[in-house]
Amino acid sequence: MIQAATESKSTIQSLVCTKCNKAYDHKIVQQFAPCCNVPLSATYDLTGQSIHSINQAVYSMWRYQFALPVLQKENIVSLQEGFTPISNLQKLADKLGIDSLSIKDESVNPTGSFKARGLSMGVSKAKELGIRNIVIPTAGNAGGAMSAYCAKAGIEATVIMPKHTAETLKEECSLYGANLILIDGLIDACGKKAREIAASTGAFDMSTMKEPYRLEGKKTLGYEIAEQFNWELPDVIIYPTGGGTGPIGIWKAFHELIRMKAIKGNLPRMVLVQSEVCSPMVSRFQTGILPDTFAPQPSAAYGLAVPYPFATDMMLAVLYQSNGTAITVSEQEMETGVQQIAKTEGMLLSLEGAATYLAAEKLLANGWIKPEEKILLLNTGSWYKYR
Repeated sequence: MIQAATESKSTIQSLVCTKCNKAYDHKIVQQFAPCCNVPLSATYDLTGQSIHSINQAVYSMWRYQFALPVLQKENIVSLQEGFTPISNLQKLADKLGIDSLSIKDESVNPTGSFKARGLSMGVSKAKELGIRNIVIPTAGNAGGAMSAYCAKAGIEATVIMPKHTAETLKEECSLYGANLILIDGLIDACGKKAREIAASTGAFDMSTMKEPYRLEGKKTLGYEIAEQFNWELPDVIIYPTGGGTGPIGIWKAFHELIRMKAIKGNLPRMVLVQSEVCSPMVSRFQTGILPDTFAPQPSAAYGLAVPYPFATDMMLAVLYQSNGTAITVSEQEMETGVQQIAKTEGMLLSLEGAATYLAAEKLLANGWIKPEEKILLLNTGSWYKYR
Protein backbone atom coordinates (compact mmCIF):
# COMPACT_ATOMS: atom_id res chain seq x y z
CA MET A 1 0.00 0.00 0.00
CA ILE A 2 1.21 3.52 -0.82
CA GLN A 3 1.86 5.59 2.30
CA ALA A 4 -0.12 8.82 2.56
CA ALA A 5 2.02 11.80 1.60
CA THR A 6 2.46 14.64 4.02
CA GLU A 7 1.26 18.12 3.00
CA SER A 8 2.51 18.39 -0.59
CA LYS A 9 3.56 21.56 -2.38
CA SER A 10 3.64 22.47 -6.03
CA THR A 11 6.95 21.83 -7.79
CA ILE A 12 6.13 24.11 -10.75
CA GLN A 13 9.20 25.72 -12.32
CA SER A 14 7.95 27.78 -15.24
CA LEU A 15 5.68 27.97 -18.25
CA VAL A 16 7.22 27.14 -21.62
CA CYS A 17 6.25 27.73 -25.23
CA THR A 18 5.17 24.40 -26.70
CA LYS A 19 6.99 25.16 -29.95
CA CYS A 20 10.34 26.82 -29.09
CA ASN A 21 10.55 26.11 -25.31
CA LYS A 22 11.00 29.77 -24.37
CA ALA A 23 10.30 30.10 -20.64
CA TYR A 24 7.69 32.40 -19.12
CA ASP A 25 7.11 33.39 -15.48
CA HIS A 26 4.31 31.40 -13.82
CA LYS A 27 3.99 33.95 -11.01
CA ILE A 28 2.37 36.55 -13.25
CA VAL A 29 -0.71 36.40 -15.47
CA GLN A 30 0.02 34.60 -18.75
CA GLN A 31 -2.15 33.34 -21.59
CA PHE A 32 -0.53 31.73 -24.64
CA ALA A 33 3.04 32.07 -25.89
CA PRO A 34 3.43 35.38 -27.80
CA CYS A 35 6.71 34.18 -29.32
CA CYS A 36 5.10 31.47 -31.46
CA ASN A 37 1.36 32.01 -30.96
CA VAL A 38 0.92 28.53 -29.44
CA PRO A 39 -0.16 27.21 -26.02
CA LEU A 40 2.03 27.47 -22.94
CA SER A 41 2.71 24.39 -20.82
CA ALA A 42 3.71 24.15 -17.15
CA THR A 43 6.96 22.40 -16.25
CA TYR A 44 7.81 20.89 -12.86
CA ASP A 45 10.89 19.86 -10.90
CA LEU A 46 9.98 16.24 -10.28
CA THR A 47 13.36 15.31 -8.85
CA GLY A 48 12.74 13.08 -5.87
CA GLN A 49 9.01 12.79 -6.58
CA SER A 50 7.31 9.42 -6.96
CA ILE A 51 3.96 7.72 -6.47
CA HIS A 52 4.65 8.15 -2.75
CA SER A 53 4.15 11.90 -3.27
CA ILE A 54 0.42 11.31 -3.85
CA ASN A 55 -1.66 12.50 -0.92
CA GLN A 56 -3.77 9.40 -0.28
CA ALA A 57 -5.90 11.30 2.24
CA VAL A 58 -7.34 13.49 -0.54
CA TYR A 59 -10.09 11.94 -2.70
CA SER A 60 -10.05 14.44 -5.55
CA MET A 61 -7.68 15.49 -8.31
CA TRP A 62 -5.82 17.57 -5.72
CA ARG A 63 -4.16 14.40 -4.40
CA TYR A 64 -1.52 15.18 -7.09
CA GLN A 65 -0.84 18.69 -5.76
CA PHE A 66 2.93 18.20 -6.05
CA ALA A 67 2.55 18.15 -9.87
CA LEU A 68 -0.06 20.92 -10.10
CA PRO A 69 0.52 24.69 -10.43
CA VAL A 70 -1.34 26.25 -7.46
CA LEU A 71 1.24 27.46 -4.94
CA GLN A 72 -0.90 28.17 -1.87
CA LYS A 73 -3.49 25.72 -0.54
CA GLU A 74 -5.89 28.55 0.36
CA ASN A 75 -6.22 29.44 -3.31
CA ILE A 76 -7.59 26.02 -4.29
CA VAL A 77 -11.20 26.32 -5.46
CA SER A 78 -12.57 22.79 -5.29
CA LEU A 79 -15.95 21.07 -5.45
CA GLN A 80 -14.33 17.62 -5.06
CA GLU A 81 -13.62 17.09 -8.75
CA GLY A 82 -11.71 14.11 -10.07
CA PHE A 83 -10.96 10.64 -8.68
CA THR A 84 -13.76 9.36 -10.93
CA PRO A 85 -14.46 5.62 -11.29
CA ILE A 86 -13.30 3.18 -13.93
CA SER A 87 -15.86 0.45 -14.63
CA ASN A 88 -15.62 -2.84 -16.51
CA LEU A 89 -17.95 -3.14 -19.50
CA GLN A 90 -17.87 -6.92 -19.60
CA LYS A 91 -21.19 -7.44 -21.40
CA LEU A 92 -20.15 -5.08 -24.18
CA ALA A 93 -16.71 -6.73 -24.30
CA ASP A 94 -18.37 -10.12 -24.73
CA LYS A 95 -20.59 -8.68 -27.44
CA LEU A 96 -17.54 -7.37 -29.31
CA GLY A 97 -15.57 -10.59 -28.71
CA ILE A 98 -12.72 -8.90 -26.85
CA ASP A 99 -10.96 -9.52 -23.57
CA SER A 100 -11.06 -6.13 -21.85
CA LEU A 101 -13.24 -3.02 -22.23
CA SER A 102 -13.54 -0.41 -19.50
CA ILE A 103 -14.72 3.17 -19.14
CA LYS A 104 -13.68 6.13 -17.01
CA ASP A 105 -16.86 8.00 -16.15
CA GLU A 106 -16.36 11.77 -15.90
CA SER A 107 -20.10 12.41 -15.62
CA VAL A 108 -19.86 12.06 -11.83
CA ASN A 109 -17.73 15.22 -11.58
CA PRO A 110 -19.23 18.43 -10.18
CA THR A 111 -21.44 20.06 -12.85
CA GLY A 112 -21.59 16.68 -14.60
CA SER A 113 -18.55 16.68 -16.87
CA PHE A 114 -14.77 16.47 -17.19
CA LYS A 115 -14.71 20.27 -17.58
CA ALA A 116 -14.77 20.48 -13.78
CA ARG A 117 -11.10 19.47 -13.69
CA GLY A 118 -9.84 22.19 -15.98
CA LEU A 119 -12.04 24.92 -14.59
CA SER A 120 -11.25 24.09 -10.97
CA MET A 121 -7.59 24.51 -11.86
CA GLY A 122 -8.06 27.55 -14.08
CA VAL A 123 -10.20 29.41 -11.57
CA SER A 124 -7.91 28.44 -8.68
CA LYS A 125 -4.89 29.86 -10.48
CA ALA A 126 -6.86 32.95 -11.49
CA LYS A 127 -7.71 33.52 -7.82
CA GLU A 128 -4.04 33.11 -6.88
CA LEU A 129 -3.02 35.65 -9.54
CA GLY A 130 -5.63 38.19 -8.44
CA ILE A 131 -7.93 37.93 -11.46
CA ARG A 132 -11.44 39.13 -10.64
CA ASN A 133 -13.30 38.83 -13.95
CA ILE A 134 -13.24 35.88 -16.40
CA VAL A 135 -14.86 35.33 -19.79
CA ILE A 136 -15.16 31.95 -21.52
CA PRO A 137 -16.48 30.74 -24.89
CA THR A 138 -18.13 27.35 -24.54
CA ALA A 139 -19.99 24.65 -26.41
CA GLY A 140 -21.85 23.99 -23.13
CA ASN A 141 -20.22 22.11 -20.26
CA ALA A 142 -17.20 24.37 -19.78
CA GLY A 143 -19.48 27.35 -19.27
CA GLY A 144 -21.42 25.63 -16.51
CA ALA A 145 -18.24 24.46 -14.82
CA MET A 146 -16.61 27.88 -14.91
CA SER A 147 -19.79 29.49 -13.60
CA ALA A 148 -19.80 27.13 -10.61
CA TYR A 149 -16.14 27.61 -9.71
CA CYS A 150 -16.30 31.37 -10.18
CA ALA A 151 -19.33 31.46 -7.88
CA LYS A 152 -17.36 29.61 -5.19
CA ALA A 153 -14.31 31.83 -5.71
CA GLY A 154 -16.25 35.10 -5.79
CA ILE A 155 -15.03 35.91 -9.31
CA GLU A 156 -17.26 37.51 -11.95
CA ALA A 157 -18.03 35.11 -14.82
CA THR A 158 -19.18 35.82 -18.37
CA VAL A 159 -20.14 32.83 -20.54
CA ILE A 160 -20.50 33.01 -24.35
CA MET A 161 -22.56 30.08 -25.65
CA PRO A 162 -24.22 29.07 -28.96
CA LYS A 163 -27.97 29.70 -29.05
CA HIS A 164 -28.66 26.11 -30.06
CA THR A 165 -27.16 24.70 -26.85
CA ALA A 166 -29.47 22.66 -24.57
CA GLU A 167 -31.58 24.66 -22.11
CA THR A 168 -30.14 22.76 -19.13
CA LEU A 169 -26.65 24.00 -19.97
CA LYS A 170 -27.86 27.57 -20.31
CA GLU A 171 -29.87 27.48 -17.10
CA GLU A 172 -27.04 26.20 -14.93
CA CYS A 173 -24.83 29.15 -15.93
CA SER A 174 -27.57 31.58 -14.92
CA LEU A 175 -28.25 29.75 -11.64
CA TYR A 176 -24.57 30.07 -10.72
CA GLY A 177 -24.82 33.82 -11.33
CA ALA A 178 -22.83 34.07 -14.55
CA ASN A 179 -23.52 36.66 -17.22
CA LEU A 180 -24.74 34.47 -20.11
CA ILE A 181 -24.49 35.70 -23.70
CA LEU A 182 -26.03 33.61 -26.49
CA ILE A 183 -24.91 33.99 -30.10
CA ASP A 184 -25.41 32.36 -33.48
CA GLY A 185 -22.73 29.94 -34.66
CA LEU A 186 -20.32 27.43 -33.13
CA ILE A 187 -17.64 27.86 -30.47
CA ASP A 188 -15.30 29.69 -32.87
CA ALA A 189 -17.88 32.49 -33.08
CA CYS A 190 -18.15 32.43 -29.29
CA GLY A 191 -14.37 32.72 -29.06
CA LYS A 192 -14.39 35.84 -31.25
CA LYS A 193 -16.96 37.45 -28.95
CA ALA A 194 -14.97 36.46 -25.85
CA ARG A 195 -11.87 38.14 -27.28
CA GLU A 196 -13.86 41.31 -27.90
CA ILE A 197 -15.17 41.32 -24.34
CA ALA A 198 -11.70 40.65 -22.89
CA ALA A 199 -10.24 43.51 -24.94
CA SER A 200 -12.95 46.00 -23.94
CA THR A 201 -13.35 45.08 -20.25
CA GLY A 202 -10.00 43.62 -19.18
CA ALA A 203 -11.62 40.28 -18.33
CA PHE A 204 -9.32 37.27 -18.46
CA ASP A 205 -10.03 35.04 -21.49
CA MET A 206 -10.29 31.40 -20.31
CA SER A 207 -10.54 29.94 -23.85
CA THR A 208 -9.39 26.33 -24.33
CA MET A 209 -5.57 26.12 -24.51
CA LYS A 210 -5.28 29.92 -24.69
CA GLU A 211 -4.28 29.93 -21.02
CA PRO A 212 -1.92 27.38 -19.43
CA TYR A 213 -3.80 25.98 -16.44
CA ARG A 214 -6.97 24.24 -17.62
CA LEU A 215 -4.61 21.69 -19.19
CA GLU A 216 -3.08 21.01 -15.78
CA GLY A 217 -6.49 20.12 -14.39
CA LYS A 218 -7.25 17.80 -17.30
CA LYS A 219 -3.79 16.24 -16.83
CA THR A 220 -5.02 14.65 -13.62
CA LEU A 221 -7.04 12.24 -15.79
CA GLY A 222 -3.73 10.65 -16.80
CA TYR A 223 -2.50 10.42 -13.23
CA GLU A 224 -5.74 8.76 -12.16
CA ILE A 225 -5.77 6.30 -15.07
CA ALA A 226 -2.23 5.23 -14.23
CA GLU A 227 -2.99 4.89 -10.52
CA GLN A 228 -6.29 3.06 -11.10
CA PHE A 229 -4.60 0.59 -13.47
CA ASN A 230 -1.88 0.00 -10.86
CA TRP A 231 0.69 1.84 -13.02
CA GLU A 232 0.33 -0.58 -15.97
CA LEU A 233 -1.58 1.33 -18.62
CA PRO A 234 -4.22 0.06 -21.06
CA ASP A 235 -3.18 -0.65 -24.64
CA VAL A 236 -5.63 1.82 -26.21
CA ILE A 237 -7.34 4.95 -24.86
CA ILE A 238 -10.25 6.35 -26.89
CA TYR A 239 -11.17 9.98 -26.27
CA PRO A 240 -13.97 12.15 -27.76
CA THR A 241 -12.16 15.27 -28.89
CA GLY A 242 -13.04 18.91 -29.48
CA GLY A 243 -10.50 21.41 -28.14
CA GLY A 244 -8.11 18.64 -27.12
CA THR A 245 -7.17 19.38 -23.50
CA GLY A 246 -8.20 15.87 -22.43
CA PRO A 247 -5.90 13.76 -24.63
CA ILE A 248 -3.10 16.34 -24.49
CA GLY A 249 -3.33 16.41 -20.70
CA ILE A 250 -3.39 12.62 -20.37
CA TRP A 251 -0.29 12.33 -22.57
CA LYS A 252 1.48 15.05 -20.55
CA ALA A 253 0.70 13.19 -17.32
CA PHE A 254 2.10 9.92 -18.66
CA HIS A 255 5.38 11.59 -19.56
CA GLU A 256 5.63 13.20 -16.13
CA LEU A 257 5.04 9.78 -14.58
CA ILE A 258 7.78 8.32 -16.79
CA ARG A 259 10.16 10.90 -15.33
CA MET A 260 9.19 9.60 -11.90
CA LYS A 261 9.72 5.98 -13.04
CA ALA A 262 6.13 5.21 -12.05
CA ILE A 263 4.77 3.53 -15.18
CA LYS A 264 5.27 -0.16 -15.96
CA GLY A 265 5.36 -1.22 -19.60
CA ASN A 266 4.38 0.68 -22.73
CA LEU A 267 2.29 3.79 -23.21
CA PRO A 268 -1.14 3.37 -24.84
CA ARG A 269 -2.07 4.21 -28.41
CA MET A 270 -4.32 7.26 -28.30
CA VAL A 271 -7.47 7.55 -30.41
CA LEU A 272 -9.29 10.84 -31.06
CA VAL A 273 -12.98 10.56 -31.99
CA GLN A 274 -14.97 13.28 -33.74
CA SER A 275 -18.39 13.68 -35.32
CA GLU A 276 -18.72 13.41 -39.08
CA VAL A 277 -20.30 16.87 -39.12
CA CYS A 278 -17.25 18.53 -37.51
CA SER A 279 -14.01 16.57 -37.78
CA PRO A 280 -11.07 18.93 -38.31
CA MET A 281 -8.56 16.75 -36.45
CA VAL A 282 -9.48 13.63 -38.41
CA SER A 283 -8.95 15.55 -41.67
CA ARG A 284 -5.64 16.97 -40.52
CA PHE A 285 -4.41 13.60 -39.28
CA GLN A 286 -5.41 11.76 -42.43
CA THR A 287 -4.45 14.34 -45.07
CA GLY A 288 -2.46 17.06 -43.31
CA ILE A 289 -4.96 19.79 -44.22
CA LEU A 290 -8.55 20.88 -43.91
CA PRO A 291 -10.28 20.23 -47.26
CA ASP A 292 -11.67 23.14 -49.26
CA THR A 293 -15.09 21.63 -48.66
CA PHE A 294 -14.72 21.81 -44.85
CA ALA A 295 -18.04 23.20 -43.60
CA PRO A 296 -18.47 22.43 -39.88
CA GLN A 297 -22.00 21.93 -38.64
CA PRO A 298 -23.48 21.85 -35.12
CA SER A 299 -23.31 18.43 -33.47
CA ALA A 300 -25.74 17.05 -30.92
CA ALA A 301 -22.52 16.12 -29.10
CA TYR A 302 -21.75 19.76 -28.27
CA GLY A 303 -18.22 19.08 -27.07
CA LEU A 304 -17.19 17.74 -30.48
CA ALA A 305 -18.23 20.86 -32.41
CA VAL A 306 -14.87 22.69 -32.32
CA PRO A 307 -13.98 23.52 -35.93
CA TYR A 308 -10.67 25.36 -35.42
CA PRO A 309 -8.95 24.13 -32.23
CA PHE A 310 -6.00 26.23 -31.05
CA ALA A 311 -3.94 23.21 -29.97
CA THR A 312 -4.01 21.37 -33.32
CA ASP A 313 -0.27 20.68 -33.38
CA MET A 314 -0.30 19.33 -29.82
CA MET A 315 -3.13 16.92 -30.60
CA LEU A 316 -1.38 15.69 -33.73
CA ALA A 317 1.80 15.18 -31.67
CA VAL A 318 -0.12 12.93 -29.25
CA LEU A 319 -1.32 10.81 -32.17
CA TYR A 320 2.09 10.58 -33.84
CA GLN A 321 4.01 9.88 -30.63
CA SER A 322 1.55 7.20 -29.48
CA ASN A 323 1.11 5.55 -32.89
CA GLY A 324 -2.53 6.46 -32.49
CA THR A 325 -5.28 7.38 -34.90
CA ALA A 326 -8.32 9.63 -35.43
CA ILE A 327 -11.75 8.45 -36.50
CA THR A 328 -15.25 9.81 -37.08
CA VAL A 329 -18.69 8.54 -36.12
CA SER A 330 -22.03 9.78 -37.40
CA GLU A 331 -24.64 11.66 -35.40
CA GLN A 332 -27.04 8.72 -35.78
CA GLU A 333 -24.39 6.24 -34.66
CA MET A 334 -23.91 8.22 -31.45
CA GLU A 335 -27.64 8.26 -30.73
CA THR A 336 -27.84 4.52 -31.35
CA GLY A 337 -24.73 3.96 -29.22
CA VAL A 338 -26.29 5.71 -26.23
CA GLN A 339 -29.23 3.31 -26.41
CA GLN A 340 -27.10 0.19 -26.90
CA ILE A 341 -24.86 0.98 -23.93
CA ALA A 342 -27.80 1.89 -21.69
CA LYS A 343 -29.65 -1.36 -22.48
CA THR A 344 -26.54 -3.52 -22.15
CA GLU A 345 -24.60 -2.00 -19.25
CA GLY A 346 -27.13 0.21 -17.48
CA MET A 347 -25.09 3.36 -18.09
CA LEU A 348 -26.44 6.52 -19.74
CA LEU A 349 -23.46 8.09 -21.46
CA SER A 350 -23.21 11.45 -23.13
CA LEU A 351 -23.21 11.37 -26.92
CA GLU A 352 -19.47 12.06 -26.77
CA GLY A 353 -18.98 9.06 -24.50
CA ALA A 354 -21.04 6.83 -26.76
CA ALA A 355 -18.85 7.94 -29.68
CA THR A 356 -15.87 6.23 -28.06
CA TYR A 357 -17.68 2.87 -28.00
CA LEU A 358 -18.63 3.20 -31.67
CA ALA A 359 -15.01 4.06 -32.46
CA ALA A 360 -13.81 0.93 -30.63
CA GLU A 361 -16.29 -1.16 -32.61
CA LYS A 362 -15.01 0.26 -35.92
CA LEU A 363 -11.33 -0.10 -35.01
CA LEU A 364 -11.88 -3.71 -33.98
CA ALA A 365 -13.66 -4.42 -37.24
CA ASN A 366 -10.80 -3.05 -39.34
CA GLY A 367 -8.12 -4.78 -37.27
CA TRP A 368 -6.50 -1.65 -35.81
CA ILE A 369 -7.40 -2.91 -32.32
CA LYS A 370 -6.74 -6.56 -31.47
CA PRO A 371 -9.25 -8.58 -29.39
CA GLU A 372 -6.67 -9.30 -26.67
CA GLU A 373 -5.85 -5.63 -26.06
CA LYS A 374 -7.03 -3.64 -23.05
CA ILE A 375 -9.26 -0.77 -24.21
CA LEU A 376 -10.25 2.25 -22.10
CA LEU A 377 -13.10 4.55 -23.15
CA LEU A 378 -13.70 8.04 -21.74
CA ASN A 379 -17.20 9.30 -21.01
CA THR A 380 -16.71 13.04 -20.71
CA GLY A 381 -20.16 14.11 -19.49
CA SER A 382 -23.64 13.32 -18.29
CA TRP A 383 -26.51 12.39 -20.62
CA TYR A 384 -28.82 14.40 -18.37
CA LYS A 385 -27.07 17.70 -19.24
CA TYR A 386 -28.24 17.56 -22.85
CA ARG A 387 -31.99 17.67 -22.32
